[in-house]
Formats: sequence, C-alpha cells, structure tokens
Amino acid sequence: MNASEIVDQMFSNDSFSQWMGLERLEERSGYCRLRMTVRPEMCNGFGIAHGGITYSLADSALAFASNSQGRHALSITTSIQHLAQVQPGDVLTAEAHEEHLSRRIAQYRVTVHNGNDQLVALFQGTVYRSSREW
Repeated sequence: MNASEIVDQMFSNDSFSQWMGLERLEERSGYCRLRMTVRPEMCNGFGIAHGGITYSLADSALAFASNSQGRHALSITTSIQHLAQVQPGDVLTAEAHEEHLSRRIAQYRVTVHNGNDQLVALFQGTVYRSSREW
C-alpha cells in the first residue's frame, strides 16, 4: 500500500480523529499535514483550547506520518511544548516531518500553527517500527 492508502485505512478506523474533525491535507512517506478547527467543547475552564486538543492533533499527524512508511509504528515517547494560547474557532495546521529513520526506530517533529501562521505548539515523537507491514 502507498502512504495515502495506509492513512485511508487508519483514518477510517480512528473515531477520535474523526470526532476532532481532522482534515487530511497531504500525506506521503514520512510526512503528514492535517488541519482542524477548534470547537467550543474542546475548551477548558479558561475558555481556551484544552492542551490535549493540540497534543491530539500533533499525535495524529505523528501516527499517520510514521505509519506511512509501510510498517506498523507505535509511539514510545512523545513531548509537546505549548507556545501560545489556542482560541475556539482557531484553525490549526499540524505538519509532521520525519527527522530520523532506522530499521526499528524513527523520530518525528510536528509543528502546529494557527490560521495566522503563528507557531502554537512544537511536538516531538519517537516511534517503534514493528516488522508488521500494512
């Protein structure tokens, strides 16, 4: 399967990414770009987007980018830096780039920007690449 076919299969079974309203903009081997709009029910008690929303967007981009290589990949460590507040109605774009690929381990960097092209979060993830193919 090619990268788009793999992401098609993953996304069709990913109820959470669908609930978030993720829009697939581009995927290719080792890369993924997603977009979503922050809804009011995604906000915390401060009236801004819950940090888990930005994290989940970045995590989905990581999942699609890392699995697009053709082998099942599962995260083993992730981290995020929230750099700016995200407001309800903001349109967020996550872009996952592969930084390192070996037989069993791969490293990705995901940037999340708002509609004004402001960097709102920086996410890094390491995945384990199993021998199981898509």
